[in-house]
Amino acid sequence: MALHIDYYASLNSPWTHLGAARIEAMAMANGATLRIFPVDFGAIFAGSGGLPLPKRSAQRQAYRLQELPRWRDHLGIPINIQPKHFPSNEMPAAACVIGLRETVGDAPAIKLAHRVLKAVWQEEKNTGDLETLAALIRDIGLNPDAVLKLGADPQWAAMRIADTEAALARGVFGAPCYVIGEDIFWGQDRLEFVQRRLARG
Repeated sequence: MALHIDYYASLNSPWTHLGAARIEAMAMANGATLRIFPVDFGAIFAGSGGLPLPKRSAQRQAYRLQELPRWRDHLGIPINIQPKHFPSNEMPAAACVIGLRETVGDAPAIKLAHRVLKAVWQEEKNTGDLETLAALIRDIGLNPDAVLKLGADPQWAAMRIADTEAALARGVFGAPCYVIGEDIFWGQDRLEFVQRRLARG
């Protein structure tokens, strides 16, 4: 029986971006299914004792700016350490991702989420802007008018709230989180352990 990964992602997270292509490849290589949940990590932090980046201590913020170049160089993944449009308004893209997930399938939803992350962290784009988002939707081969219309349906915003509450109840507290059954793996730096879990079956 194929394993399944629930993938809790922030569309503003550099760590989610650094793990994006790797979790996709890992799922494919191991015959696992992958479903993305672009939840509200502001609410996740509020419910789990975490702090959004601007409220973290100066030490933690400074350390993050050291770690990002380390991981960029280690992985060979281009990333702007302090991008122009961070944080962007996640809601329009998140609603489109959820709408695609629920009506078209997991693969296009993941493809859009990862395209959004690349736009933020590599291309200095404001993904909260609808014209920019439309161009990103076009980039992945979908009709931007149709997907933006889909994303505008208020049921997806409501579903994001429900997904966020379910994530908290499940024990998710940071981005990205990869959950396989009862096992939670927090952070792209835990992908080696995700691979071990998938290999175990």
